[in-house]
Amino acid sequence: MHGEYKVPGGKLVVVDLEVEDGLIVEARVAGDFFLEPDEALEAINTSIIGLPETADAKRIAAAVRDGLPEGALLLGFSPEAVAVAVRRSLARATNWGDYDWQLIHGAAYPPVVQMALDQVLAEEVGAGRRAPTLRIWEWNEPAVVIGSFQSVKNEVDLVGAEKYGFSVVRRISGGGAMFMEAGTVITYSIYAPADLVQGMTFADSYAYLDEWVIVALQSLGIDASYQPLNDITSPTGKIGGAAQKRLGTGSVLHHVTMSYDMDGDKMVQVLRIGREKMSDKGTKSAAKRVDPLRSQTGLSRDAIIERMTETFTRLYGATPGDVTREELAAAMVLVEEKFDTEDWLQRVP
Repeated sequence: MHGEYKVPGGKLVVVDLEVEDGLIVEARVAGDFFLEPDEALEAINTSIIGLPETADAKRIAAAVRDGLPEGALLLGFSPEAVAVAVRRSLARATNWGDYDWQLIHGAAYPPVVQMALDQVLAEEVGAGRRAPTLRIWEWNEPAVVIGSFQSVKNEVDLVGAEKYGFSVVRRISGGGAMFMEAGTVITYSIYAPADLVQGMTFADSYAYLDEWVIVALQSLGIDASYQPLNDITSPTGKIGGAAQKRLGTGSVLHHVTMSYDMDGDKMVQVLRIGREKMSDKGTKSAAKRVDPLRSQTGLSRDAIIERMTETFTRLYGATPGDVTREELAAAMVLVEEKFDTEDWLQRVP
């Protein structure tokens, strides 16, 4: 059994295992990490041997940590990273390079259609009818996109939304509200087989699926990093946030919205951002909590998207694609039956 885990912002950990009668009987850890002293590597291997194949990541990490010689120095990885690689090995997880990725950056769709397309494309990947795909959104209408479990009345000032022409739509993933105007944010969705994140917790998978965009932003001179659970940030402020949904069809939907040129004053008139959230984020002003990409790069939105697509293609390979006629038709049915209904929008009182 073979498993790999690239630590976001760190090094690659590779694990090869053999299992007999439900127990790990051989373990070999390798990678481009740094480790001192040399004999610590054998100690890590030994600590994994004897564990049941059902051991969770917490138990594996504890065994690795307990087995390390005193004073061992791990650089670019951790016992938790070894545990993720072990779990991915046992689950026979896949990696980015195992797939022929498609890249979609095409027509603009209304926000409610974007919600439906996310579900349709994720389901198509799960069913094997679509290759794993990165899709960059375009739209021409302002909207507030709320998370699956949020309440409209708690998250949106409907008077402010009407004043500025914002529609309100609900997505299928959890997380917080997204304030979206045409040309002011960069939003993308990844539709992948669930095997790509096998053996990972939600927290691990968020950073794993967005590492490529951190690389792209850093190449533009932005000191970008991932802040658990789901924020892309920089020393000057938050850049964006991610949300994720794992579907029963065997796929994962992961999407991110990053601020390019936010109107903070308008945002606080449309969104209700509570004092508790502001306190948690360590700031008193919602408008100043986010630092848009335009202010950090001076580049156009198109130029940033171009660097993102170049980076994704260089790292994982991708060919241009598009939403098919059949997929768009299926999305329009979902709009009518689900996403544009009051039952869906008001599903949380």
